[in-house]
Amino acid sequence: MIRPTDEAELTEAILDAAQRGARLAITGGGSKADMGRPVEAETLSLAGLAGIVDYDPAELVLTVRPGTPLAEVEALVASQGQMLAFEPFDHGPLFGRAAGSATIGGVIAAGAAGSRRLSAGGARDHLLGIHAVSGRGQAFVAGAKVVKNVTGYDLPKLATGSWGRLFALSELTLKVLPRPPMAVTSAIAGLTTEQAVRAMAIAMGSQAEIAAAAHIPASLRDGPALTLFRIEGFAPSVKARGEMLRTVLAAIAPVEPVDMPLAESIWRALRTLDPLPADRPLWRINIPPSGAPGVVAALEPHGAAWLADWAGGLLWIGFAGDPVLVRDAAARAGGHAMLVRAPAEMRAHIPAFHPQPAALAALEERVRRAFDPLGLFETGRF
Repeated sequence: MIRPTDEAELTEAILDAAQRGARLAITGGGSKADMGRPVEAETLSLAGLAGIVDYDPAELVLTVRPGTPLAEVEALVASQGQMLAFEPFDHGPLFGRAAGSATIGGVIAAGAAGSRRLSAGGARDHLLGIHAVSGRGQAFVAGAKVVKNVTGYDLPKLATGSWGRLFALSELTLKVLPRPPMAVTSAIAGLTTEQAVRAMAIAMGSQAEIAAAAHIPASLRDGPALTLFRIEGFAPSVKARGEMLRTVLAAIAPVEPVDMPLAESIWRALRTLDPLPADRPLWRINIPPSGAPGVVAALEPHGAAWLADWAGGLLWIGFAGDPVLVRDAAARAGGHAMLVRAPAEMRAHIPAFHPQPAALAALEERVRRAFDPLGLFETGRF
């Protein structure tokens, strides 16, 4: 394992690997190591590049090194009444590991965002600037330590979700936001998938300003299905918007409050996916919310267990059947399916990412070659 402790050592390690013709698999805390094909490559661990570089709560800006644990970052901003609004989560529990191994660099590289992404945007919307080293062994800076920045190419957005295939991050600057003083969850019980998606669409289109919306089917609960709505803000506003939500959804079904312990456990379950069977391959399907009922109808008869987040725009599917069924259902709904968790033999021949159209695949290849002309970070994982 190669474990640099600063950007100079990181640059030296990449140049050395290029000279030797080696391949480097970038990792942080290893919480997502079992995603994608098993690979044979030297491990470039960024865990040694850890620590807070700068934090200015008044300006809502945090600069941190990529190997810093996510838990440490969240604790720091929480101490100032702030948060990472895209609600990042630790993939470790999805693979049977204890929570706490995820790093902030790994979260950004995976673009991992939780339920609040629906209202606050994804990880890429909160990454202001980066320091990184390309596969050429060149250190560079992109973005800035300010919220309003229009200088140069928006490479931070390219970094988010790149999965370590373009460059190695050495520093990140993130936008943070004030933590809402109050959060209230309400729910409708007993809706079908179609009804739930319609209710969530109406709620999201209203002025109730829903922070998160999700649906848990009855098959995963000891009780009826629950369609959940979270409203955040100051108490008077939360109360008024809660009344508005009940009004706009009155034609569908009564909206009832959910007590806080139950609400917290349900939102937590949408991050850890505890309700889904741990012994099945796990798929992550991104689709237009209107396509969710069709995907569920296609896969549920074949034994799929599922959860819906992002008002139906994100489906987590536990499914041991034919992967072709999953990808076909996602494609018909106008989306794509990512294989998140599976046995090594399945990951060896089923690509993690949904196959791309030829034109998009060619564009991605050109972008990767621009940053990594020697294929230093091409480990075959994806």
